[in-house]
Amino acid sequence: MNKNLKQGLFPVLLLTSSLVALSSGKPKNARSQASAIVKTAAAKPARAANMAAVYDSLQLNAMGLSEGAFFAAVEGLRQLIAEGKLHNDSIISIVDFSLPSTEKRLFVIDLDHKRLLFNTLVSHGKNSGVNNATSFSNKPNSFKSSLGFYITGDTYPGKHGLSMRLVGEEHGINDNALRRGIVMHSADYVNDDMARNSGRIGRSEGCPAIPAEVSNDIINTISNGSCLFMYSPNPFYLKHSRYLPRA
Repeated sequence: MNKNLKQGLFPVLLLTSSLVALSSGKPKNARSQASAIVKTAAAKPARAANMAAVYDSLQLNAMGLSEGAFFAAVEGLRQLIAEGKLHNDSIISIVDFSLPSTEKRLFVIDLDHKRLLFNTLVSHGKNSGVNNATSFSNKPNSFKSSLGFYITGDTYPGKHGLSMRLVGEEHGINDNALRRGIVMHSADYVNDDMARNSGRIGRSEGCPAIPAEVSNDIINTISNGSCLFMYSPNPFYLKHSRYLPRA
């Protein structure tokens, strides 16, 4: 990762210091509160607003990625870099579960080159909700998605083709991912036709399943040590995440 980008990541705490306020409000307020954070950052040194520039230049807001999801993701990335846990710190993948399953809510971003590499559909666990994921769990056999920060693992040929293990980094929130067999894989029930005709896509047993036509490309791009963040303006998560600032 280039020097300027790393310098821009560390002051991002300024951008995200108010995110925990989401835990006391309703999800619909997430965007307006995140906007206030960005406006505050605009008065800070230019490098502190570097990630705001990435968000704006890629027009991620217009594509549906909430500011709350993006800036929370960057704050977690900052800490994972500081802890030396990433082999690839220039790529960040964000699943924004504030969006319904019919929208393209997986965003893979190259921060070094300010490029959006992929934007596609992604499933949630079948017990997390129908079209919207509203319930999350770290428990085995819950068939729910788990929020939080993950480090992408190795790949292997599974029953769904090329699959990628995920290592959950947040105790009590997603650290059972390996035990639960939570992996990224392709699925024929994740496609635009189903989203259009059924008003939702298919659901998994907790895995972030993605369309078959882009699955291999995405997995090969982000595997082996990059950051994956699954976001929701969920009060419990925002209060207990080890990577997000607390009030």
